[in-house]
Amino acid sequence: MNINLQEKFAAQYHKNAEAIYFTPGRVNLIGEHIDYNGGLVMPCAISLGTWVAIAPNNEGKFRFKSLNFDLEATVNSNTVNDKNGTTWANYPVGVINEFIKDGREINGLDFLFYGNIPIGSGLSSSASIEIATAYALNTYLNLGYDKLALVKIAKRVENDFIGLNSGIMDQFAVTFGEEDKAIVLDCDTLKYKMVDVDLGNYVVAIINTNKPRELADSKYNERVAECQAALKLLNEEITLHYLCELNAEKFALHSHLINDETLLNRATHVVKENDRVHLAAKALSGGDLTAFGRLMYASHESLRTLYEVSGKELDAVVDFCSDYKHVIGARMTGAGFGGCAIALLEKGYEEDFAKHLTDYYVDKIGYPATIYVSNISDGPHLVTDTIGQT
Repeated sequence: MNINLQEKFAAQYHKNAEAIYFTPGRVNLIGEHIDYNGGLVMPCAISLGTWVAIAPNNEGKFRFKSLNFDLEATVNSNTVNDKNGTTWANYPVGVINEFIKDGREINGLDFLFYGNIPIGSGLSSSASIEIATAYALNTYLNLGYDKLALVKIAKRVENDFIGLNSGIMDQFAVTFGEEDKAIVLDCDTLKYKMVDVDLGNYVVAIINTNKPRELADSKYNERVAECQAALKLLNEEITLHYLCELNAEKFALHSHLINDETLLNRATHVVKENDRVHLAAKALSGGDLTAFGRLMYASHESLRTLYEVSGKELDAVVDFCSDYKHVIGARMTGAGFGGCAIALLEKGYEEDFAKHLTDYYVDKIGYPATIYVSNISDGPHLVTDTIGQT
């Protein structure tokens, strides 16, 4: 099914859009819940994402419409610093607010959004909307920001305007993504390198558990606080800015300082997950998908038992994958508490995998999951008016 966003824009606003842009979502291949702990993550951009069409108006207002939601929003330029209830429009409003605070003059504009990222699935629909807005404004209005500046602006929106204490990985991944490459990103220094991802006879399957979650209302911020508490205890003996400054060997020398079992579990996951990213980068660089798959399973087990951010839905998916002979690795991806898992699935078994996983999942959970197969994609770019919906 195709959607002509230019036609949809004209139907909504009775004029043509002047430009249409696409920004991908992302999956994190490995390295979970360590972006806010100064560690390494390995995300990649995916072919699911957000489209935005844009045109000026003469009313001095910002109007936001979406093909995914019935709700519309109109914001006056002098009230763009106010949140608009709890709607999706807060993401683009927050971006415009940051640009205006930064001294950029932005007048009335009309926006039409469309996305095929499942909302609340852990594929970074919010970061995709933020960067879609920021990239569109920066390019269309020639505001002069580089990609890293857009990433930092979008992170401020997430942290300060939306109120979620997330790290920088999501915005970075959707902005810097490249086709058939993963990003190894140091979330402390923002230094990064691209790693070739040659999946050979395998594809990335994305399994949406269809358990809705709202990160700002979940235990995400609680996990951030627990890691900070563990760090404070370690700093009674050594000086650290982040947990990920320690590898597993050095952590073992000082872990006695963490006298709370829960905090010790959280810190243990963070340190060992950071080590797994180093190993995963070596495995992918050497073309060893089997080793990479083992690291995916180890990551999920740690997230299940030590960090406690999985749940019966994600565990059911990974348990099925571990017994399905055409999958060599699987794990939850994103913050957890529902959302998505990913699996390295042998090509040619997509339909068989979907059928048997669906049967298993319905039996365990009571409703079906949704399975996607995605390419590793490029970051934001100008597009034509026709969208191929997946």
